[in-house]
Amino acid sequence: MSDLVWQPAYIGLGSNLGDPSARLRAALSALEGLPDCRLLCASPLYRSAPFGPVEQPDFVNAVAALLTSLAPHELLAALRALEQRLGRSPPRERWGPREIDLDLLVHGTAQIADEVLTVPHPGIPQRDFVLYPLQDIAPDLWVPGLGRVRALAARVEDRGARRLT
Repeated sequence: MSDLVWQPAYIGLGSNLGDPSARLRAALSALEGLPDCRLLCASPLYRSAPFGPVEQPDFVNAVAALLTSLAPHELLAALRALEQRLGRSPPRERWGPREIDLDLLVHGTAQIADEVLTVPHPGIPQRDFVLYPLQDIAPDLWVPGLGRVRALAARVEDRGARRLT
């Protein structure tokens, strides 16, 4: 167990291979079992067009809120190990299709940019498939260095991310 106090952390989830909705439900269930973490809540699922130039199926996305006593790099390592347990194969190409993707979006007030981790996640302001579900669970969250989720979501280009019913 880390020496850190408990911090809020937000995880972006995505999948577009196999049964993406089932993969996200399995990932959310697995997040509940991460050591030194407590799953607080998760957003509804969203369908979104792929981000980037690669031709591929639509994604299903969500955001989960955790409390964790893991340091940011420890949590990232736990998320990478969880991706592998959930069947993620090695990346074939940037922004390509994937079985499961778990991104550490925000970790408390941490601002880190090193060769392993950038937090807050640098893509947050451009991604409706992150901001819309994040707004569902934490509209007033202050994203360090970027602003409040509600304001970021109001400015993001709407690329068609829509809540699944």
